Amino acid sequence: MTREERYKIVMDYFRSHVGEVTTELIFGSAFQLLCATLLSAQCTDKRINAITPALFLHYPNAKIMAKAKIEEIYEYIKSVSYPNAKAKHLVEMAQMLTNSYDGEVPSDPNELIKLPGVGRKTANVVQAVWFGKPTLAVDTHVYRVSHRLGLVPKDTNSPRKVEDYLMKHIDKKEVTNAHHWILLHGRYICKSIRPLCTKCPFDIFCPKLLDNSKLR
Repeated sequence: MTREERYKIVMDYFRSHVGEVTTELIFGSAFQLLCATLLSAQCTDKRINAITPALFLHYPNAKIMAKAKIEEIYEYIKSVSYPNAKAKHLVEMAQMLTNSYDGEVPSDPNELIKLPGVGRKTANVVQAVWFGKPTLAVDTHVYRVSHRLGLVPKDTNSPRKVEDYLMKHIDKKEVTNAHHWILLHGRYICKSIRPLCTKCPFDIFCPKLLDNSKLR
């Protein structure tokens, strides 16, 4: 089976069985999406959604959060991974948004990645989900599933290489959906340790013996 055939089978399935989909993070503004995405690094969306309502109630926008102390933010997010670093990033990010962008989240990716704690993955999520741009964020799920299903070659050994390869092979109009299709498949079916192969619609052609695959 060629790689192009794999793409067609995978995309056709998701298109017909899943359809339009978006992030599972809960937010009410671009700023809140940015905060939630930053917090979600190496943490589940379920955990982030459990703590952000209280955080956003007290710090709903950048200008208000910019006045907070790191220790105050920490108390709201202490149950997530790396809370000390993330609390610092949230306050510094809010301060930079307030001082340099009048409290508004920029849509330009080059401006987004200037913000403390914001890398390419977070910037791509905000661009896709809030601004509707055809960007594809590669997290651990997208990286893993792309390799396991043979959507990318073995030598695409970094998130950026996976992103670039997927972007070349997925219709631009479906990039945002494709990101969430692949991510959610990795989160709920093609799990890292115990993948649910019997529930996977692609198990019949999954290249299980490839490097980075489920059976090695």
